[in-house]
Amino acid sequence: SSLQTEYDTVVATQDWHIDPGSHFAPEGEEPNFTTTWPVHCVADSHGAQLHPSVSDMEFDEIFRKGEYTAAYSGFEGAANGTLLADWLREHHIDAVDIVGIATDHCVRATATDALQEGFTVRVLRDYCSPVNESRGEVALQELAAAGATIC
Repeated sequence: SSLQTEYDTVVATQDWHIDPGSHFAPEGEEPNFTTTWPVHCVADSHGAQLHPSVSDMEFDEIFRKGEYTAAYSGFEGAANGTLLADWLREHHIDAVDIVGIATDHCVRATATDALQEGFTVRVLRDYCSPVNESRGEVALQELAAAGATIC
């Protein structure tokens, strides 16, 4: 893939919900798509698999998040017990480009945590998708104000 030739290291984060509590809307109730969501990315289910467009990539590591919490940020994810920030530091990585879904939730939280952890952050907006377009734009503006570069 072109990502693998353009980048020395490529990692993924992956929702891996076992029992994320109030993250899933109660059965019979409509999710509000801000704090409650339809059941999604249940561990070991088809819905938790990586998207087909990236499923054949050889990631350097995959960090699963949200087993028992909402876990919007990829920095809440771990691989073999190692948190994302620690793994990046162990691999001498100090700058990250962030892509994914959803701009206004997981991308925002991941980029915010990356900045707080001291990484140089770029968000590649053309490779992100918001749940809500206007909230997605606000998220990008907030990230730029916090020090991320929006490309």
